[in-house]
Amino acid sequence: MVREITYLEAVREAMTQEMERDPKVFLIGEDVGLYGGAFQVSYGMLEKFGPERIVDTPITELGIAGAATGAALVGMRPIAEIMFMDFTTLASEQLVNQAAKLRFMFGGRATDPMVLRTPAGSGTGAAEHHSQSFENWFVHVPGLKVVMPTTPYDVKGLLIESIRDDNPVVFIEHKLLYKSKGPVPEEMYTIPLGKADVKRAGRDLTIVATGVMVQRSLAAADQLAQEGIDIEIVDPRTLRPLDTETIIASVKKTGKVLIVHEAVKTGGFGGELAAVIAESEAFGYLEAPILRLAGKEVPIPYNRNLEYHAVPQVENIIEKARELAQLKV
Repeated sequence: MVREITYLEAVREAMTQEMERDPKVFLIGEDVGLYGGAFQVSYGMLEKFGPERIVDTPITELGIAGAATGAALVGMRPIAEIMFMDFTTLASEQLVNQAAKLRFMFGGRATDPMVLRTPAGSGTGAAEHHSQSFENWFVHVPGLKVVMPTTPYDVKGLLIESIRDDNPVVFIEHKLLYKSKGPVPEEMYTIPLGKADVKRAGRDLTIVATGVMVQRSLAAADQLAQEGIDIEIVDPRTLRPLDTETIIASVKKTGKVLIVHEAVKTGGFGGELAAVIAESEAFGYLEAPILRLAGKEVPIPYNRNLEYHAVPQVENIIEKARELAQLKV
């Protein structure tokens, strides 16, 4: 029987196993050492690896990203933790203007194998400055890979693969997933970047969801199954590179697609997915318009009731999927 551990434990195990395997891997960030990280992800790692490999920094996201970029250029494999995704705005100069471009600038002779890990999303009452979802900002940047796992199994395999990748990777962990549990092998394994996963097979319509919305879509699908609506759920897992083949195949199979993500709709990843589908052979199979369900066009409120209504919940997915199931072109 495969043991079950939490998403958080799977992240820690992936980092620990890679650090044991490869002395070039180290973790750098604010409070990652003695405190164990803002969400206790790196708890106990300082005692195991020491302060030279579990590096606490001042409050300087720009410095963390810059140190990781430089270390990667000289042969190290840093894992840089940005405490909240909101603060990747401060790290973006080094990440976007330097790390993402170095391999291109040096004609492939230089690599920059760094991973920038960051918790994203709402649901913890952390308000406007600690609850945002900026994944599509980084999807837009050539040279960056963007990973967004949703299960403990996926997060371990994808993190190990990301650490071994020779390109800079933005690795996004949703806060609400940290306590979720699932089967995870103890041994090391990898999951290729750019390979989606069909989390639920169905025939009536496809939901393509990211982050915590995968779990909410699964819960919605279970309820809609009682109404005779059979939903297929595709989790891209990596947003760049994107597995377009799996998504297109699912849409061709069902003829209808609902895209669900937490970030606001304007400029969100759902627009990219909709364009990919519309420009593909799947377009001729569509029996209804492509629909998107996303966060409201507001900053995330501190008030817990308002926060709840600012992003899609299970009941919103049920309502939208039910609407789509009845639509015809």
